[in-house]
Amino acid sequence: MEKIKREIIEGGLRLVKEGLVARTWGNISIRVDDTHMLITPSGRTYENLTEADIVLVNYHTSKHEGTIKPSSEKELHCEIYRTRPKINSVIHTHQMNASTVATARREVPPILDDMAQIIGPTVRVAPYALPSTKKITKKTVKALRGRNAALMANHGAVCVGRDLDEAFVVCQVLEKACKAFIEAEFLGGAKSINKFEAHLMHQIYIRKYSKQEDKNR
Repeated sequence: MEKIKREIIEGGLRLVKEGLVARTWGNISIRVDDTHMLITPSGRTYENLTEADIVLVNYHTSKHEGTIKPSSEKELHCEIYRTRPKINSVIHTHQMNASTVATARREVPPILDDMAQIIGPTVRVAPYALPSTKKITKKTVKALRGRNAALMANHGAVCVGRDLDEAFVVCQVLEKACKAFIEAEFLGGAKSINKFEAHLMHQIYIRKYSKQEDKNR
């Protein structure tokens, strides 16, 4: 448990360093077991987080232990863990290029090989809903189906992975893909990879490539 808490704290500092969040925005969680997750607290700066600040939450009941409040987006994390059994880490960001595309409410087509492989054949945009509500949770989880990232209209993005490292890679690839999409629009429009091939690449990554990567570590 303490090791996972340290991993979350280091992850928060990495979010700030890589410009994926600012101040207290965004949040990180890791699944602990079949019942619990650890998540960043509400309203705390990443630079000052301690292990005592990381909150244990039952993701089936959404109830937390201790007096420190978990992130206001805890319900989104809970629902992802309830519905995606292979996902073990969730990162919610306000990264610039992804947020720009989310503001335009544009679905990102499969324009890059690594995006198709790691995220999925498209990046959908969840319709706008007020933060920390049941509606935003429902809409975002729906947009995430079959994907490792989704945009949240006029808000930001959510990225998931089988561990925290993979979730961070998803954040980085999402930002790269959104930047490429924005700039390609100024050059006459982004040209997509065939959707069938994009879907195939994602399935190969999930089932084969990432397992081979684990063997080579």
